[in-house]
Amino acid sequence: METSPASSTEPTQVSYLFGYPIAHSLSPLLHKTIYASLSLPWSYDIYESLDLPHFVNMIRSDPRLFACSVTMPHKVAILPYLDELTDEGKAIGAVNTISIKHENGKRIFCGTNTDCVGIRECFLQNVSETSYRGRPALIIGGGGTSRAAVYALQNWLGCSPIYMVNRDKGEVDAVIRECNERGFGNDIVYVSTIEQAEGLKAPGAVVSCVPNSTPVTENEVLARSLIDTMLSKPGKGALLEMCYHPSPNTEISALAKTKGWQIIPGIEAMIYQGLEQSRLWTGRDIKDLPVQRVKAVVRAAIRESQL
Repeated sequence: METSPASSTEPTQVSYLFGYPIAHSLSPLLHKTIYASLSLPWSYDIYESLDLPHFVNMIRSDPRLFACSVTMPHKVAILPYLDELTDEGKAIGAVNTISIKHENGKRIFCGTNTDCVGIRECFLQNVSETSYRGRPALIIGGGGTSRAAVYALQNWLGCSPIYMVNRDKGEVDAVIRECNERGFGNDIVYVSTIEQAEGLKAPGAVVSCVPNSTPVTENEVLARSLIDTMLSKPGKGALLEMCYHPSPNTEISALAKTKGWQIIPGIEAMIYQGLEQSRLWTGRDIKDLPVQRVKAVVRAAIRESQL
């Protein structure tokens, strides 16, 4: 299935969310709220497709285009189609944000990653720094978001070492290799046995980057046991549950809550990364964006979806 962009008005500038599947995304609500609050005649529409070359051709041929959000499964695949990357885009090796710059009469498509900003702000805005700074952190998962989590936890939040738990060792090996190649992967530890987990210092920050599911396979059951062991240690901190669809109440967040951890819902990361996108696109400081309005609207949409 492919959904072509559409708008009920004729905006002066257009932006898109590109990915598949994305019908559930709250990004359009977030950005349209910002555009409306700032009286900007801009649009933000969903472009749901797996056809990456077609999308790139479309946006490069539309002079009204000023920005795009990119989500799975295109965050890595789109890199060769871009003209340049920011430091974050290069380091993480995945982008979720495209901005258009104008140089010498040409449009330059620049990719960056604001997921790392979303993760950073979740902890800075909601948790005492003494809970995590200077302490180990734990990342659950081995996909694209885990790379952004490594970057944020290590470079901005002062966490070390970074433990990783995942059902697939190969995915973690790839994260460690790529992060090391890009200069920020030192001190990542793959946790693979209960005995190893029991001997590690307690993490102060946890970022869960996996979909909500009940363990079935042997590797999934082991991974959940490792998570239980790590969360059972004294000295609780905060767990950011990146999954918020179809529900923010995941099995992992429920487990962490019973162990005494502070839970940060993933919708917070989505809000902060979206605000960072709008900061880049509008050229306005975060303090000049309708932050509280955005939070209220998006949180209300989440509550309504759970009814």
